[in-house]
Amino acid sequence: MAKTTAFFLDKPLQDGTKTYSVQKQDGADESPSSEDADLNQEYPTGLPVTLILTSVTLAYFLFFLDLAVISTATPVITSQFNSLVDVGWYGGAYQLGSAAFQPLSGKIYSQFPIKWTFLVFFFIFEIGSAVCGAAQSSSMFIVGRTIAGIGSAGVANGAVTTISAVLPTQKQALFMGLNMGMGQLGLATGPIIGGAFTTNVSWRWCFYINLPLGAVVGGFLLFNNVPEPKAKRPPMEILGTAIKSLDLPGFMLICPAVVMFLLGLQFGGNQYPWDSSVVIGLLVGAAVTFALFLAWEHRQGDNAMVPFAMLKHKIIWSAAMTMFFSLSSVLVADFYIAIYFQAIQNDSPLMSGVHMLPITLGLVLFTVTSGVMISVLGYYLPFLLAGGAISAVGYGLLSTLSPSTSAAKWIGYQILYGVASGCTAAAPFIAIQNLVPPEQISLAMAIVIFWQNIGASTSLIAANAIFSNSLRRQLQQRIAEIGISPDIIIDTGVHSIRNLVSGSQLTAVLAAYAKSVDNVMYLGVAVSIAVLVFAPGLGWKDIRKVKDLQAITQDSPDRSEKKKVDETGGKSEGAVDE
Repeated sequence: MAKTTAFFLDKPLQDGTKTYSVQKQDGADESPSSEDADLNQEYPTGLPVTLILTSVTLAYFLFFLDLAVISTATPVITSQFNSLVDVGWYGGAYQLGSAAFQPLSGKIYSQFPIKWTFLVFFFIFEIGSAVCGAAQSSSMFIVGRTIAGIGSAGVANGAVTTISAVLPTQKQALFMGLNMGMGQLGLATGPIIGGAFTTNVSWRWCFYINLPLGAVVGGFLLFNNVPEPKAKRPPMEILGTAIKSLDLPGFMLICPAVVMFLLGLQFGGNQYPWDSSVVIGLLVGAAVTFALFLAWEHRQGDNAMVPFAMLKHKIIWSAAMTMFFSLSSVLVADFYIAIYFQAIQNDSPLMSGVHMLPITLGLVLFTVTSGVMISVLGYYLPFLLAGGAISAVGYGLLSTLSPSTSAAKWIGYQILYGVASGCTAAAPFIAIQNLVPPEQISLAMAIVIFWQNIGASTSLIAANAIFSNSLRRQLQQRIAEIGISPDIIIDTGVHSIRNLVSGSQLTAVLAAYAKSVDNVMYLGVAVSIAVLVFAPGLGWKDIRKVKDLQAITQDSPDRSEKKKVDETGGKSEGAVDE
């Protein structure tokens, strides 16, 4: 007998949400599909959903803006604080804080109300911005960046989790593309905004600007309700059992593992030699602590902060590794192209942002275009593969930059890099949204964003190590021409070079800077190729088809190995195409 399902539209609620009653006949015991779940879920409509989505999208914009806004301001900051050797930490500290708290943020979102969790994390992000703006030393600035990074861990995860909670599955891919587009707009316009503030007002306003915009985010979200995918226990009850509920032992293992790993990378080749006991001890300590974390999480099962069943799922770990290298391929060039323009071309911070417009336009245009095309065509993998390939070519060309490179060339090179970055922005997140049910979105996203942040932190610190070590070596090789110690040139900062040397001395210094920037671009080629290696694991999946979204647990098999069910009800061999 045919199975039928009846849907009844109930009376709209006063807050604008709509509810649907679902009745099944001849098969009520069957697991509901994602389409049925959507119809049985309450979603806000009209002005409430508009304000909620505007709020999280603006927060996502600020999250990415904070990543990129300091790229054009960094040379001025290093000159004010005499801290060129700290440039890697200005981006790396933000990523360190975000990466260390990312796994815990997923667990917090799964236990506490989405709305209030998002607002608390965003408030921490705002505090970090205020500390950065008021910083009186390089160390204070780095502390502020770390605090902002901790807050950003919940902002990034919360934006995606909120979208999944307020929109039906069929609408999520399109809005995710638009949301990522706004995020990439922040990433792309960051250098221009940072340059404008640094040139016309003060670099401090690169961070103070987050405060009034943050008031808008909080105001829009505070007075609207975000529906919960499943009922949650009272907050005080969760806090009473926080050690178990939030898996705090797991957090106490992953947090120091991340800090030791990133400190080891930062110290290596800078404060200490790579073969020093300090660097080796930090890296070995990180490896041992991370191994203990994995063992603990395996023991905790589905109650773990990072459930092992998710870690083993092909699409989740493929998305995590893809984003590990994808964001790296976006960020590596930003800081060092800005240094190229300001040190070698003698640009002001604002003009360096203007000269980086080819990246901005390519990034924004192709982020929005790829998001729309993925929604229309249904497939995200082609955009990832195209983006990785174009990015590798773009970085290869950027590695040829020199003091005499023509404008036509550096504009073309940047366009390739911007187009590639836009193509890879949203696809992994769309893949995750179409794999797990809403109640597990925060946990899955925590895994992906954690590895994304680890990748970005690693690449920024590695890029800084490459640049610093290369610059010192290049200056040492030209010391007969320059006549000044490399340490004096490095300590003086980018904007003070021309106050220190001129004529043939300046020519030699600029050649050293250009060669060091080129060496950083080789890292960009490597991370872009890595995207091509891991992206195919996301599978060739049509997101337009509505499929069952079942919770990923220890007892559930990897969906990529599910058997196809034929028309007669029997099972035939063959994996479902993910």
